[in-house]
Amino acid sequence: MTGRAERLLARVALTWLTEPGTWSVHRLVDQLGPVAALDLLLAGEAPDRALRAAVAARSAEGEARVVAEQALARTERLGARVVTPDDEEWPARVADLRALRLSGAARRVDLETAPPLCFWVRGAWPLGEALARSVAVVGARAATPYGTHVATELGYGLAERDWTVVSGGAFGIDSAAHRGALTAGGLTIAVLACGLDRPYPMGNAALFDRIAETGLLVSEWMPGAEPLRPRFLIRNRVIAAATVGTVLVEAAARSGATQTLNRAIGVGRPAMVVPGPVTSAMSVGAHEDHRARLVTGTAHVLEEVGRIGYDLAPPARAPERPRDRLDDEAVQVLEALPRRKAIGLERVAARAGVDLRTAMRKLSMLEELAMVVRRDDGYALAPTPPEPGTAVGRAPTTAGPGQSAAPPS
Repeated sequence: MTGRAERLLARVALTWLTEPGTWSVHRLVDQLGPVAALDLLLAGEAPDRALRAAVAARSAEGEARVVAEQALARTERLGARVVTPDDEEWPARVADLRALRLSGAARRVDLETAPPLCFWVRGAWPLGEALARSVAVVGARAATPYGTHVATELGYGLAERDWTVVSGGAFGIDSAAHRGALTAGGLTIAVLACGLDRPYPMGNAALFDRIAETGLLVSEWMPGAEPLRPRFLIRNRVIAAATVGTVLVEAAARSGATQTLNRAIGVGRPAMVVPGPVTSAMSVGAHEDHRARLVTGTAHVLEEVGRIGYDLAPPARAPERPRDRLDDEAVQVLEALPRRKAIGLERVAARAGVDLRTAMRKLSMLEELAMVVRRDDGYALAPTPPEPGTAVGRAPTTAGPGQSAAPPS
């Protein structure tokens, strides 16, 4: 067995002996290399008691290198591959997990956040290249129609601009983001918390097949691994670190998606949340984290993760109205006209507080803009046209004071 093949086998064996993210194993691999680290663990010489117990428990189920060989054979049959730091396609950005420290961490999933030892990958794209321009879109499984709509739009908009959309493949927000990217003909990656041959949830099996055809399925667990609850939280650190930034669309107070956002903040990535109704339980988790930036669409996301000076979101503006282009004196003259009758030039000037010449000049301009009409008895506001799509009924035939009867429609 060549040195490269031996290192690959050792990394696979190490991921079976202990859960991904285990710091003590990561440090051993850094210091000794994967082959020597595996030998040390199998000899019962792990540096801490908890690790020795974990290795002993797993070793009772099989010999680590034999299990690794079987996993590699199964990976090949799946049409997948194992990617390690020895490979050119390794995503270098995940190394930033070395600096991740979560405040108030007490649980294992919040403490054991070391970089991955290897990835199982299904799909043709080189993993590092696919993640180079990527944004994570995450959120609640029990998403509202509002959240699903926003996630779909974000997935579509990002993919349309050649950004990879990364999520966890779950129901709700994750699925909506993946489907939005697929609809745009873009690249999307699902990072799973189980083996590639038993993707969870099974209800998304067809979606996973579509993703594998044009994008990537990625996991830290070998084929056959079950989707155990803690593994979703372990997986979330990869989604946060491998992408340029993370968008949280909807999340309840204790959602795992909020932990993805916390991990993104912990590794120095842009963290974004989509605001939702304050009355919705699915908005509580997003609204709680004040370190994240509010975003309302693709343009805002790209402003956070894109190139400085290039991907700026246009300022939000209401639709421009004709009167927005008027100068102050024209506005004064326009406001001086009563709503239901015409008045003479002198009266207009007096009400507007301008001289006659100015009043005449501004009235002529307003008339050209179809905002004022001239009548025998003076000047009046032009009728306001109905909004497009507004139903127009029969106009009244009786005129009020100072008004002429409108012709029947």
